[in-house]
Amino acid sequence: MKRSMERILTTHVGSLTRPVEIIDAMRARVNKEPYDRESFAESLRKAVSEVVRRQAEVGIDVVSDGEFGKSGFAVYINERLGGFERRPGIPGESGVSRGKDRRDFADFYQEYDRLTRSHRPVSVKWVCTGPITYDPALLQIDIANFKAALAGISVEEAFMPVAAPITVETDRSNEFYPSQEDYLYAIADALKHEYRSIVDAGFLVQLDDPWITARWDQLLPNIDLKEFQKFCETRIEATNYALADIPRDRIRYHICWGSWHGPHSTDIPIKHIQSLFLKVKAGAYLFEAANVRHEHEWKVWQDVKPPEGTVLIPGVVTHATNLIEHPELVAQRIVRLARLVGRENVLAGTDCGFSQGPFSAKVHPSIQWAKLEALVEGAELATKELWP
Repeated sequence: MKRSMERILTTHVGSLTRPVEIIDAMRARVNKEPYDRESFAESLRKAVSEVVRRQAEVGIDVVSDGEFGKSGFAVYINERLGGFERRPGIPGESGVSRGKDRRDFADFYQEYDRLTRSHRPVSVKWVCTGPITYDPALLQIDIANFKAALAGISVEEAFMPVAAPITVETDRSNEFYPSQEDYLYAIADALKHEYRSIVDAGFLVQLDDPWITARWDQLLPNIDLKEFQKFCETRIEATNYALADIPRDRIRYHICWGSWHGPHSTDIPIKHIQSLFLKVKAGAYLFEAANVRHEHEWKVWQDVKPPEGTVLIPGVVTHATNLIEHPELVAQRIVRLARLVGRENVLAGTDCGFSQGPFSAKVHPSIQWAKLEALVEGAELATKELWP
């Protein structure tokens, strides 16, 4: 895994806004409706090639495939895992719809749902009813498209995001395994195949784990901090179990507090989970540090340092607003953390993905690219200050 040895390197969380032709075909695929498979496959190849080229042109050092081949950062796994039954969903029910934040700001969320859910696929519910298996077919398509896109492109490294075990566990009920822990480890066993295949293909693997934090909001008020930390500890142990055969320096671990554009009034402070997520056997830790609910939390790194040999990738631009960060602000965010943990131990990143799925873009593509340009410019300014 590359480190910032001579300058601040740049990356992001992975998901980027998709072209319309991918969105339309993906919606049909998810809804089990007819679509032109050959046309979609060609459109996907071209789109991945274009998004990789654009990242390199902007100056991003560690790039992704934009997650273009996935139907969502977590729901994509429904097309790859066996042992689950697809059932009609309950209107209005989703991972962000049952928390205290939503109850406290019910009027806002009623309007938010009306504006954001109208173009999403038909709601479904997935239930585990048999032994969990993994089908690598779609992953191999994504790997092939990404390798082809990287040919002739000059970047430092490439990564592919994947779902962490708790990300799959959340919102997928168990009717087969004798206990929740058995169910969790069955998920981890299945996901091992995906993680290992990505690393064997020559990429870094990035585990997306928003629910390790966002579940706090869901479980309130029926849980206290000690109980929640124990809940997280069990999920982190399962995560490390799934990663056991992969070198630490090939793993990135990303947490956020859920990417929806809401108040986030009940987000758990990072200080309460910092020591926990640092137990994940990863070479890099990505976390939100640019949005207004969490920017102040950079100070937690005054007292807690990352494990030896690992790097921090703070979000220094955010998906949470259409405002484009000034490069000088980006540089300030980088420098203050680098002075605490060492410049070589920091890469510049984003809070979360710009489009967690084809149907959930957080900003317009033009703003997305402008934000990434600001990220690169800010990293250049930080480099001048940190390597005078």
